[in-house]
Amino acid sequence: MLEGIVRESIGKPITKKLRRDGYLIANIYGKGLENIHAAFKMNDFIRTVRNKTTVAFPVSIAGQELNLVVQGYESHPVSGNLLHVDLMIAQTGVVTHYHIPVKPVGTPIGLKSKGMLFVAKKRLRVKAAIENIPNAIEIDVAGLELGDSVLLRDVARIDNVTFTDADRVSVLSVIKAK
Repeated sequence: MLEGIVRESIGKPITKKLRRDGYLIANIYGKGLENIHAAFKMNDFIRTVRNKTTVAFPVSIAGQELNLVVQGYESHPVSGNLLHVDLMIAQTGVVTHYHIPVKPVGTPIGLKSKGMLFVAKKRLRVKAAIENIPNAIEIDVAGLELGDSVLLRDVARIDNVTFTDADRVSVLSVIKAK
C-alpha cells in the first residue's frame, strides 16, 4: 500500500523542499470532505499507479486508509517530471466523473492491408458511482477493416454508467500506416 504524509504548510518554500527530497505534491478531496494536502514519494507513487489493476487504489495517510482515483496531474514542461497530482476519494454511492481506460480486444483485419490501430481516446469520461464503473472499457476490434472506426455511439452501454463525451467522437480506428 502506498504511504503518504500530510503537509503541514502549503507554502512555496516547503513545497520546493519536499520536491528536492523526492516527494510528489498531492491534493486529496472528496464530496463533502475536508481537503487533505499530502505528499508521496515520487517513485513509489509512479510504481503504484502503473501497476494498479482497478481505477481506484488504496493509500495510507497519517494512519487513515483511503481509496483514491487520479483526477488530474501537472508535469514539468521541459523535463516531463510530475509536479502535482489531484486525487479524489472514491466514495461509495456518490455519482461523479471518472476517466476509464479503453482496451481494444482482438486483432483488426485491416492490419493485413498495411493498416495500424489508432486509439484516439485512451480514456473515456463517464459519470457513475465508483461501485458501478468497470476497470476498463473493452472494445472488440476484430472486424475492423482499413478506414473503419468505432465511435462512442458504437460502444456497448454499461448499466448505471453514462458516457459524457459526444456520441460522434471517434474512440479508435484502423488507419493506413505511412
